[in-house]
Amino acid sequence: MFSRLAVVPHPPLLVPELVSGAVPDAEQVRAECLAAARDLAAHAPDWVAVGVDPSGPRTLDGVAGTFAGFGVDVRVALAEDTEDTGKAVDPDLPLPALVAGWLRQRAGARRVRVHLVPPDLPPAECLALGARLADEARPGQALLVLGDGSHRHGELAVGRPDERAGAFDEDVRRALAAADVDALRALDPDLAAELGADGRAAWQVAAGVPGAWRCARSAFLAPFGVGYHCAVWEA
Repeated sequence: MFSRLAVVPHPPLLVPELVSGAVPDAEQVRAECLAAARDLAAHAPDWVAVGVDPSGPRTLDGVAGTFAGFGVDVRVALAEDTEDTGKAVDPDLPLPALVAGWLRQRAGARRVRVHLVPPDLPPAECLALGARLADEARPGQALLVLGDGSHRHGELAVGRPDERAGAFDEDVRRALAAADVDALRALDPDLAAELGADGRAAWQVAAGVPGAWRCARSAFLAPFGVGYHCAVWEA
């Protein structure tokens, strides 16, 4: 059973080496994510993570990767004991796993095992996975949930803006701030897909984790046309 979980986005801009010069909006998103990760690490050195990627479902554990595909060879590892060991680096490690490893290292956690799910995973299967991960969790583990909101906010929207993006991410923001699992369970997967909010599947996995939750901190930012949610829940 998990006693703490953190929700963060996973944009490459979290990694300073991938951002040219000082970008205040990127620094704000990075600060919120690092604060959530450090909170998690202060309570649990071992993490279970869930992220969204078309290569899912699959699980990654004890591997290393690089952000070279995003422009700079910044290397990360999912476990402390695989850092600087000469172990082969997977050049195709998916972005959620890369960010999970980067946050683990920055926050000082020992290990993160990443479960990747496809963006179209049905809500019932998301909830079932959340319950299973909680049942399998060892004492001293916490849950890291990685997922972005809609990428259709305003003039910087990817593709085209969509006036529904604001209301959708506001519903997510309120649900996370209130630790309202029922509201997360009610998110419409079809609407989320239309708005490019792939984080929907990861949030609904979190909604399947049993427990009486309260939100310890939360934030929402959308500086680059994408909704970025951060939250920490405690049991």
